[in-house]
Amino acid sequence: MGDRLRVQRGGSGDAVVLLLHGLGATGDVWHGVHEQLANGPCRWITPDLPGHGGSANLPRYTFGHMAAALVELIDDEEHVVVLGHSLGGVLGLTLASGWFGGSVDRACGLGIKVAWSAAELSGAKSYAERPNKLYVGRTEAAERYLKVSGLGGLVDVEDSRVDFGLVGTPDGWRLACDPRTFAVGRPDVPGLLAASQAETVLAVGEQDQMCSPEQVREVDENAVVLPGLGHNAHVEDPGAMVKLISDLLS
Repeated sequence: MGDRLRVQRGGSGDAVVLLLHGLGATGDVWHGVHEQLANGPCRWITPDLPGHGGSANLPRYTFGHMAAALVELIDDEEHVVVLGHSLGGVLGLTLASGWFGGSVDRACGLGIKVAWSAAELSGAKSYAERPNKLYVGRTEAAERYLKVSGLGGLVDVEDSRVDFGLVGTPDGWRLACDPRTFAVGRPDVPGLLAASQAETVLAVGEQDQMCSPEQVREVDENAVVLPGLGHNAHVEDPGAMVKLISDLLS
């Protein structure tokens, strides 16, 4: 499976932080965090999730299948912290269960959507059943990528963080993300927190429109609320993520 994941690595130190992006995005959303972690206090490992960016697709997508595809990244590490955003946060909690191997010391789920309506679940399932549209130009495809990944207004269409979100073909451009990943379903966050073998905490931006602090604190009364930040807090304020990581490592 090692050659099936696009993985970025850097930093220094004995401890490792596994950074997991959200649905529809790529590991490049963590670039601001990578830059601030360049001189420690830990090493970082940032994959593109299965079915995203430069990583290969899976035959089917469940939280378990995706976590199992990621666990080899931490198999040989002794001190592991996981910080995952949205879908990546769910996968971080799944890895913290120990069900798939590996050992996680602490895990933080950032911006995990904990409340789902029937319409939202139906919409995600419908999106998953449609093939990726082909766009004539890169700009139009990039705009669609930013919308699907939730990065619109935060990242410019020409930003290098968009590159692995797109695939160029002789006939045009399409999104790299396998649409079927959107059918992964509603996560059982309380169940995952209860099953965790690691210290776990949820975090949420004060202004997150996908999951409010009130909703998240119903699931984890100790959840960290990040003042002034929205759903993509890791892109909006990498420094706040570095502080979160430092707290997880301490």
